[in-house]
Amino acid sequence: MRSIPDEGLELIARRFAVLAEPMRLRLLHALFEGEKNVSQLVEFTGGTQANVSRHLQTLTGSGILGRRKEGLLVFYSIADPSIYHLCDLVCGSLEKQLTKQAGVFSHH
Repeated sequence: MRSIPDEGLELIARRFAVLAEPMRLRLLHALFEGEKNVSQLVEFTGGTQANVSRHLQTLTGSGILGRRKEGLLVFYSIADPSIYHLCDLVCGSLEKQLTKQAGVFSHH
C-alpha cells in the first residue's frame, strides 16, 4: 500500500466526516434516482427546509453534489459518481455482517 501524506489523510478524514451524518446519507439516497429540487428533498427526507439546505450546502461544498438554478428553483444532483460505488461497498459490507450475525443468533 502506498503511503499517504498527512495532508492527504486530513482530506480523506474530512470526506468521511461529511458522510458521517444520517440526513446527508438520506439526501444522497434521494438523489441516486436523479436530480431533485430543495422542496422535493425536504418532502423525501421529512426534514425542515433550513436543515436540508444546510446539509445540501455541506455536500455541495465538498464536491459530492452539484447544483444548478432554474428560475427560482435550485436543483441538486450527484457530482461525484464514485459516491455510488462507496455506498454500495459500505451497504454490501454491512449487509453481509448483519446477515452473518443474524445467522449466529438464529442457531440458538
